[in-house]
Amino acid sequence: MLDRYSIEVIRWPLKQAAKLPDKLGVTANQITLIGFVLGLFALPAIATEHYWLGLLFIALNRIFDGLDGALARRQGITDAGGFLDITLDFLFYSMIPFAFALANPEQNAVAATFLVFSFMGTGSSFLAFAVMASKRNIENPVYQSKSLYYIGGLTEGTETIACFVLFCLFPQYFAEIAWAFGAMCWITTTTRIWAGFQTLKGESVD
Repeated sequence: MLDRYSIEVIRWPLKQAAKLPDKLGVTANQITLIGFVLGLFALPAIATEHYWLGLLFIALNRIFDGLDGALARRQGITDAGGFLDITLDFLFYSMIPFAFALANPEQNAVAATFLVFSFMGTGSSFLAFAVMASKRNIENPVYQSKSLYYIGGLTEGTETIACFVLFCLFPQYFAEIAWAFGAMCWITTTTRIWAGFQTLKGESVD
């Protein structure tokens, strides 16, 4: 829901930041991998209840995730890069609830499982539509710089990261936040399935 606005806010600083790695010969895919590795450190940090440290690694992961896109737009967007980026993003997203489940299994495990279940809904509806949209050459009028057709919803990347920040700031309320956000994710899944089906139903393969 908020991605179209957050993208506008961060586009210019990321564009400027991408100039240095581009001059140094660093590729967008290398930035993607570095960001993912940094994000992995959030797992042991959160699992051992060092939530502020976990938040730091979450922030670094998201900064590098934005930077790889800005760098890719300078060097040329590729299908391989888009595939790598989205795959590692979804792995990272599912890792954070798992980390909180490890931190407090008795209190957090069921809520974390529900949230990962919810992410399966948002992720599968997102990716399945992207495949079909690409097959039918359906252009995205809003996110034209994305390598995949970016179908929106109530819970997008911006809302997900905000949720992760809340987890780290208020870990004692992880379960309540996870249940609430998971429910919002299912609203997103439902609307994506409906919108995607209606869109594809009216399209024919060229």
